[in-house]
Amino acid sequence: MKATIWHNPSCSKSRAALERLRDTAGIELETIEYLKQPPTRETLAGLYRDAGIPPREGLRTSGTDAKARGLTEAGDDAVLDAMAADPKLIERPLVRTEKGVRLCRPTERIEEIL
Repeated sequence: MKATIWHNPSCSKSRAALERLRDTAGIELETIEYLKQPPTRETLAGLYRDAGIPPREGLRTSGTDAKARGLTEAGDDAVLDAMAADPKLIERPLVRTEKGVRLCRPTERIEEIL
């Protein structure tokens, strides 16, 4: 099974999800450090759609200026535009497999798609 993780190595949740993927037999893993290779707006929209969550649920508020910018109350288009322009606003880790997409917070949510 192929798995893709949008990863931030400085995040303990992201590291834990990556370790879980590496420990799973039969996983062909693609790791994308999203701060270095930001996903496009279209990619983000597809990931949140496939995860069944609105983009605002994937908005990182801790350690960002998302609240001050009004993004916690903004619509999907504004949130996606902001995330595409500033990937620090993307909550992590996002994981995609053939079984679906999950924002793996808590990390155990990864089990749903393995």
